[in-house]
Amino acid sequence: MTENGHSAPPPAAELLISRTAIAERIAELGKEIATDLADTEQPPLLIGVLKGCAVFMADLSRAIPLQLEFDFMAISTYAQSGPQSGVVRILKDLELDIAGRDVVMVEDIVDTGLTLTYLLRSLGSRQPRSMRTVTLLDKSVRRIVPVPLEHVGFEIPDVFVVGFGLDFQGRYRNVRDILAINDVARLANDPTLLVPDLFGLPRNP
Repeated sequence: MTENGHSAPPPAAELLISRTAIAERIAELGKEIATDLADTEQPPLLIGVLKGCAVFMADLSRAIPLQLEFDFMAISTYAQSGPQSGVVRILKDLELDIAGRDVVMVEDIVDTGLTLTYLLRSLGSRQPRSMRTVTLLDKSVRRIVPVPLEHVGFEIPDVFVVGFGLDFQGRYRNVRDILAINDVARLANDPTLLVPDLFGLPRNP
């Protein structure tokens, strides 16, 4: 059993960060961000990159005791190798004008820093009043370019993770803990591998 009384994760995964620890850290992040933005004239604007940020951004926004506005981007990135590494294509741009606004970029996880560097450069050219980044997870061991992270939830090792918005082939975003996958090759061969243990459902045939 986990510390929260729930069933232990399946053999192919292990508990990395519990839902209790996540909730406690998000509450702290909310207070930190509210303190930093206490003098803002307009409601701060939280910008999330779909889809991974959605769960974290929802909980974080409720932990920030300020009036807020939301906007979202959707992007496509090239594989993190080769001459086009880090090149980003914007599939959905912002709907709001961020000029003169206090902007908080909300990330689920930052690893190489290439994508976030591109986004911060792109958004910075739109003349916001201020920009800061908050990420739930920081996998700094994989960093290729330095990137400013004003607020970090958890530093994690170089492991593949799912849960709390992070997915594998679209699955497991709604797992409330963050799990480290011990056998990614096995999961790739059977993407529903974790389903019976996590959700009490049969695997797809």
